[in-house]
Amino acid sequence: MEGRKERAYRRERMNAVTIELQEQAMENHVMFYYEGDMETKVFHGKFLEKWAELSENGCLRLLAGAGKAGEKESGKVREICACAAKEMKERGIQEFSCDMGPIAAEWGEEILKEAAEGIVLGLYSMERLSDQKDKTWKVAFTGAAKNDRTEKLLQEGQILAGAVIFARDMVNRPANYLRPEDFAAEITALMEGLPVETELLSLSRLREEGMGAFLAVGESSAYPPCMMVLRYLPKKSSAGEKPGTITALVGKGVMCDTGGYCLKSAQSMAGIKGDMAGGAAVAATVYALARNGASANVIGVIPMCENRIAPGSMIPGDVVRAGDGTLVEILNTDAEGRLILADAVSYALRREHADRIVDIATLTGAMARMFGNSISGLMAQGEAFCQEFLDAAGRTGERFCRVPWYREHEKMIQSDMADIKNVSDACPAITAGLFIRHFAKENPWIHLDIAGTADVDKPVFAYQEKRATGVGVLTMYELLQGAR
Repeated sequence: MEGRKERAYRRERMNAVTIELQEQAMENHVMFYYEGDMETKVFHGKFLEKWAELSENGCLRLLAGAGKAGEKESGKVREICACAAKEMKERGIQEFSCDMGPIAAEWGEEILKEAAEGIVLGLYSMERLSDQKDKTWKVAFTGAAKNDRTEKLLQEGQILAGAVIFARDMVNRPANYLRPEDFAAEITALMEGLPVETELLSLSRLREEGMGAFLAVGESSAYPPCMMVLRYLPKKSSAGEKPGTITALVGKGVMCDTGGYCLKSAQSMAGIKGDMAGGAAVAATVYALARNGASANVIGVIPMCENRIAPGSMIPGDVVRAGDGTLVEILNTDAEGRLILADAVSYALRREHADRIVDIATLTGAMARMFGNSISGLMAQGEAFCQEFLDAAGRTGERFCRVPWYREHEKMIQSDMADIKNVSDACPAITAGLFIRHFAKENPWIHLDIAGTADVDKPVFAYQEKRATGVGVLTMYELLQGAR
């Protein structure tokens, strides 16, 4: 097709940083100080403060502030290390060491995982479509014991950060370089060599499954919809028995979203290529779990399509039948994400026999306006499951705020013409989540609306860059990896 180039994802980008433990510091060196540890007129050790000193031979000694000792907050070390790594990157230094002694003494060896994440994400640069060669970095951590445990923590952090990088790169990729089938191919290649079974449901299969809600969106484009299913089931079972609890991660994969006949404004068109951030986060999470040998049983379900305008596209007033038989009245064609998630959630329960669901999507501008670029919205059914997720988020430092609902909100999506309608006249963020909940039935369910956090014009945290953030990967991984 004119204007489109085949582009396979390069795994080297996920492995561009080598981190190892060693005793000797390199010539270019980072030293972390807590506030008050060093009294100078130019550096005080405040959080994310930096001071660079050059030696006579041109080597750099970077002083990095760790804030006040004792003020522990998840994600803080990730930011400190990312801030230091960015300074080295800006100065063109590709080999350096970090003295982790003060941080390891304050937080314990467990913090090496988060430190590795910070270094890798701090050295990240947005993927370019030109043939520019990516740089590689070698980083040494000193001041921490070198043993099997610490090396495993570093490896885990590197793999997890690499997964976040994959999610970022997919979201940043232009839509004409990443059609639904391209995204599926990228994910299939990502899972090569891992104990993950991949299955791609083609358009004909989606029709056989009766996924009318999904197809109402996906058949608006000349580029056919598809659905990727990822099965990572390390807990084997006896023949005919279920292999323990199965968690389904369901991610929205709208590769470009024009709004359909309810066309978006020109101002809103700039970010329509990133409406598949939820799907990218799901693929990245499954990858990280499989690479690190997690014991959780996980199914990833990613419906992929485009929302365009065509002669046969859905229009307001249409009624479609979802895969579970629910009749849905379409009142807004730009409320398409919940339609494809409806059939994907239903499929995860009916066909993949999931016990609980996490769906993640760039779903509503209302949630973004409510929480901005630092907090993602969360809705949940099942208190134990919700608390498990919030505990995981507390360990990663990613921020989620639970949004409540009551029976009056459930009535807002009731339809006079069908069973439910895809938008309501009020409470758009809440009713969007409740639309998806309808298809989760009574099963434990968590809904993550990342509309405001998946893409940022300016980094909110030091480990972010402009544009895609890869939000959700760290916490979904932590939820399923479990407490250590």
